[in-house]
Amino acid sequence: MSGNLHQAGVRFLRQLGRHAEPIMDAYLSGSVPDQALEPAVEERLVKGGILYRPEPGADLHLRRVVRALLEEVLRDDRNRQIDANTGAALATFKTLAAHYKEARHTGDYAAADAYLADLKEHVYAFGETLGHSIRVLWSRLNNEFGYVGTLNAKIRENELAQSQVSELLAGLEMISFEALAETAGDLRELRRLLVTRLQRTVGACAQELSIVQGRLLELLGRFRQIRGRTRLLKGWLLHMEQQPDYQVGNHVAQPNLPQLFNQAAPVLAPAALDIHNPQHESDLLSLVVQIRALQPPERFAPPPGEAAALILGEAEAFEVQGNPIREAVSAYFCRVIDSGQPISALDYRRQHGLPWDAESWLYQVIGGYEGLPEEQKECFELLSDGEAHPLYSGNFIIGDVKLCLIL
Repeated sequence: MSGNLHQAGVRFLRQLGRHAEPIMDAYLSGSVPDQALEPAVEERLVKGGILYRPEPGADLHLRRVVRALLEEVLRDDRNRQIDANTGAALATFKTLAAHYKEARHTGDYAAADAYLADLKEHVYAFGETLGHSIRVLWSRLNNEFGYVGTLNAKIRENELAQSQVSELLAGLEMISFEALAETAGDLRELRRLLVTRLQRTVGACAQELSIVQGRLLELLGRFRQIRGRTRLLKGWLLHMEQQPDYQVGNHVAQPNLPQLFNQAAPVLAPAALDIHNPQHESDLLSLVVQIRALQPPERFAPPPGEAAALILGEAEAFEVQGNPIREAVSAYFCRVIDSGQPISALDYRRQHGLPWDAESWLYQVIGGYEGLPEEQKECFELLSDGEAHPLYSGNFIIGDVKLCLIL
């Protein structure tokens, strides 16, 4: 079976190379007339799945897969489409995973390896499809939809790209990694494919799509601003053509200047002190000296008094006042030791009605854990509960901590 596929693939690639000129003519012009090809060449290309006739009497067109291949190789973004069908990919993943599990259960390891290889190919193809869609969007953004000529066409292309980004994000939201983890079960190969790799790919694509969406909105705002100014200028030119004797009035002489003409910056800027200017340093120092000179001298130099006699005696007893929040943290640590179970810091604060806010309490608990000696710190483990920052990667926002006792 693999030998037949190899020969068919080699034959197809040879046809592409042998008839490269008519194929590129069909790609650039959209179709190839019957008179441009010899009957034998036309028959071979049609049978090989390279050209097809949409209806009787019509010219020959390229197959969609061949056109997509040329668009990807030539980096041609004019007609490249974005595939947002995530539901079909998920159904394929689950079906192949079920086939793989059944083949392993029945002991048919050859079929299991075949199903696993097929599943790997579909997962990799899904990630490549997402990357391809994002590359198409970035290409449209970088040239600002330069393959269309008018500003209205750019705005329509921008709105189409925004709808495609929304469809891609909606498709990514359909992916439930809990359901995929249940599908994978305890099989390591399936968990690596359906959970680890797929989650990494989806996370990176979702983050990049959010950036693309922001850039699209920014570009759309600039397009609409340019269109508004163009319409204003065209309206003014049309008004001047219809009324050539129009004269601009003296708007400065009016008591209320129209906001359209009031675009000049104020002549005198509001006064402000620039403490970073080194040229003003001497003036500022002189002002500070004058301010101190106005104060009574007794405030800065109190009169010396008579020295009191020095008597050595027994030191008075005093008591060191403890810090209430540190004592509460110590009580929290003792509670964890007594119970032997992990206890949430915020749950402990809520149960005992502690007066400090949640952020100060969490900071004190983390500081108390970090301040323990190494031999005592080895008996505890501080677990962080939170979520990653939605915009800035590498930042983890802690919402709660849980102290565990290691026995």
